[in-house]
Amino acid sequence: MAQENQTGVKEFVIVGFPGLRPEYYGLASAVMFLVYFCTLVGNVLFLFLLFKERSLHKPMYCIILNLVISDILFSTTTLPKIIARYWFDAGAISFTACFVQMYFVHYFGTVNSYVLLIMALDRYVAICYPLRYPTIIKNSTILILSITAWVVAKACPLMMVIRAYPLPYCASNAIVQCYCDHIAITVLACTDRTPYGFPAFIFAMVVLLVPLAFIVFSYCAIIVAVLKIASTQSRLKTLSTCSAQLIIIALYFLPRCFVYLASNVGITFSTDLRIAIIMLYSLLPPMINPLIYCLRTAEVKQSLIKRFRGQKVDIQRTNISALCH
Repeated sequence: MAQENQTGVKEFVIVGFPGLRPEYYGLASAVMFLVYFCTLVGNVLFLFLLFKERSLHKPMYCIILNLVISDILFSTTTLPKIIARYWFDAGAISFTACFVQMYFVHYFGTVNSYVLLIMALDRYVAICYPLRYPTIIKNSTILILSITAWVVAKACPLMMVIRAYPLPYCASNAIVQCYCDHIAITVLACTDRTPYGFPAFIFAMVVLLVPLAFIVFSYCAIIVAVLKIASTQSRLKTLSTCSAQLIIIALYFLPRCFVYLASNVGITFSTDLRIAIIMLYSLLPPMINPLIYCLRTAEVKQSLIKRFRGQKVDIQRTNISALCH
């Protein structure tokens, strides 16, 4: 069957937005390049700050480190090809490369889901069991959980690729999406997609809903714990430690849940709108997450200010030294 694939379809073509007119291709590629550039710059700068500032070598920032790496890799997996499609009219992607991209798209999405679960666990222990937090949540604990997340996340995407790769692709090779994902590829197979699509849907629900269920439980427990605090000021201060995480979690889960629920209750979108929504919830969070860390996390903000002021002082000293000589 694999041989039939190779003789039927040797490459796929990334269509992107099928309703986009050619005169807007330049604008589309420029916008996506700007998103990719901002994602790389923001996350790489945050990585640099994490490695340089010893004050940030704490469990919570070790968790964020995983999210930053995953965001960089996901954006690098998806954006360059669709940018090339609109910028250089280079939308063709080889048969095998498309499945490799599909694997990494779902893999990094799964990693993000598990990392957000670990993030919720960190806040749950910190607020509900503050005295036991230093003994339960340590850098070594987060390292073990992070490695587990990256390893366990391989299972579902790998199973999806193994089941989809041998299908007979003998019709259209046009992928109506901005990157290769399971649905966009398997709808092109010349066979009944149901036996392959349903298990993939179950995998997606497990990856999405199991972490989400724990996150909802943990934040319900956090709210109960916060309500027991007598001082209003202390309540607000405690909740503020969760604000960045809550925004990141909401950006990841809410749009995905909306799309899945909408499709199940019969709400339909145009193809271009559906792709736009998927691109927004896939690529917007990696771009704005570093901004959330910096604006909503006091320690990161202070580290940035300290580094900026330190550089300013060094520049002033250099200028004074030059004038003296």
